[in-house]
Amino acid sequence: MLSPRQELILQKVVTRFGETGLPVGSKLLSADPDLGFGPSTIRNELAQLEEHGLLNHPHTSAGRVPTDAGHRYFVDHLLPTVDGGDRVHLELVQREVDEAMRMTSETLSAVTDLLAVVTAPPVTTATIRHVEVLLLQPRTVMVVVITSAGEVAKRIVAFPDAVDSGLASWAKEYLNDRLAGIGLGARMLRARLEDPGLGASELRFLEALRPAFDGLGATGETTGNVYVSGAARLMHASRSAEVAHLDALVDELERRATLLHLLRHALQSPDVTVRIGAENPLPALRSLAVVAAGYGPPQRRLGSVSVIGPVRMDYPRAIRSVRDVAFQLSRYVEDLYDNA
Repeated sequence: MLSPRQELILQKVVTRFGETGLPVGSKLLSADPDLGFGPSTIRNELAQLEEHGLLNHPHTSAGRVPTDAGHRYFVDHLLPTVDGGDRVHLELVQREVDEAMRMTSETLSAVTDLLAVVTAPPVTTATIRHVEVLLLQPRTVMVVVITSAGEVAKRIVAFPDAVDSGLASWAKEYLNDRLAGIGLGARMLRARLEDPGLGASELRFLEALRPAFDGLGATGETTGNVYVSGAARLMHASRSAEVAHLDALVDELERRATLLHLLRHALQSPDVTVRIGAENPLPALRSLAVVAAGYGPPQRRLGSVSVIGPVRMDYPRAIRSVRDVAFQLSRYVEDLYDNA
């Protein structure tokens, strides 16, 4: 453990380096009114912090810069409160999932000035919200299925003989009563279309409508889409020297599976997780930091939200923003997914 004086100096070095990207020297620190130590004392403490592996001395005459371990110590022990500052506000009510996730990633990237990655809830968490059975022509019926994810699927069914309008009206009421709230692709969905208590004509009619439901959730995906915003921010000229693996990162962004693997750890944590530099398992991220959190009901995380940027990112703002967004997405999906 560091002494209080060493912690204060380390905090100042990390904060100053985060603001400028330049090495921080003892002369600059001695002018800080919060420190009140002479240059020789500060130089000695900087040397001690370097011996602990928390600072690095890039040039003989230059100041120090924080190492990955220095940033980790800052995040774990010295992080200023993340409850203050500007909050992130999302207008997600009555938005479809695709639009909500896209807006979330764009807003988060704009607020943090970092790359934002948001994973949508898996398709299999969606439920049937409403079913319409419309008699278009005497022998043609259209089935419309609206899911809790805001998606609409429709199917045209042709019959050899004229369809009784009363049968179509009954089917609408029956399907909404039996299927509303059932998960897409759930075995229960098929069972509820095979009710042995129905008459022969009703069963035949439902059997003809079955294709409208068979395709729902048939992709079998266990994870949703990935939404990425702000990639250009990592390529900004002022940051290009910091991102040693920039080309590799751009390649990884094009690989959906890699991003999902990266963010999977966020689903296992009850709070925001931070991985700094070499802590990241992917080589393309070992010059970067990742701040991520899962969202959804506490007992069942449905997706994740994260920002990726230089190790010298503004951690209080990044953590606060990711936490805000994860909370709001949790509220959004709880209202949206009946069975979440």
